[in-house]
Amino acid sequence: MTMASRRLFAAAALSALIAAITISLLNGIGPEWSRFASASCTETRCFCEMPRTGALLLQPANSLSSFGYVFAGLLMILMARSRDWMSAFPPLAASVLGGAAIVVGIGSVLLHATLTLWGQFFDVLGMYLISAFFLISALAKWRGITDRRVMIYYALLCAVLVAILYALPEVRRWLFAVVLLAAIILELVFARPRRPQVRTGYYVTGLIANVVAFTIWNLDQRGQLCAPESLLQGHAVWHLLGAVALWFAFLYYRSERRVTN
Repeated sequence: MTMASRRLFAAAALSALIAAITISLLNGIGPEWSRFASASCTETRCFCEMPRTGALLLQPANSLSSFGYVFAGLLMILMARSRDWMSAFPPLAASVLGGAAIVVGIGSVLLHATLTLWGQFFDVLGMYLISAFFLISALAKWRGITDRRVMIYYALLCAVLVAILYALPEVRRWLFAVVLLAAIILELVFARPRRPQVRTGYYVTGLIANVVAFTIWNLDQRGQLCAPESLLQGHAVWHLLGAVALWFAFLYYRSERRVTN
C-alpha cells in the first residue's frame, strides 16, 4: 500500500469514527429537537429536503453529506504531519485549515440533523473559521506578517465574527459572503504574486467548484431543483462540492515553495 493510499484509508477510517461519535452524541440529546429553539431558516425553508419528523437526523442526506468536509480536513492534517512535506505553507497553518474544515462538517451535521438555533450557530461558526483563515492568510502573505502575529490576528477576527454571529444571527450569510469575497480579492490581486511557484490553477478550480456549488445551493433553496423526499439532494451536492473546493484551496497553498538563496 502506497503512502497516499494509507492516508486516504486513515482519513476515511477517522471520518467514520467521528461520524459515529457525532451521531452517538446526537442520540444522547435527541431526537426530540422541537424542544429547542428552531433555526432561523425554518421561518422560510431550510432547503429542499423534507424533515423526517421524530427522526434522529431530520435531514439525513444533508446531514451525512456534511462528513465530506471532515474527510477533506483529516486528509489535510495527515498530509501536513507527513515527513515529506516540502511546501512553504506551514504545517501548522495546514492543520488549522484542516481543523476548520472538520468544524464546518460537524457544524453542518448539527444544523441539518436538528434544525435548531444552536445547530445553526455551529454550522455558521465553521464557515467563519474558513473565511477568516483565507482572509488572514492572504493578508499575511501580502504584508509579510510573522506567523505569531498571524495566529493572533486570526483568533481576533474569529472572535469578532463569532460575537456578531451571536448578537446578529440574521446577517450570518451576508457577513460570510463579504469576508470570503474580500479574501478572494486579496489573495488573487495581492498575495498570489508573493507565493513562489504557486499553482494558481488549483485556486481557480476551487473557485469554479464553489460557483457550481452555490448555483445548486440557490436552486435548492428556491425549490427549483427539489425532490423533498429523495436522498439525492441539491444541498448535499453543495456540501460535497464545497469539500472539493476546500481541498483545491489546500492544494493551492501547499504548492507554494520555499525561497532558497
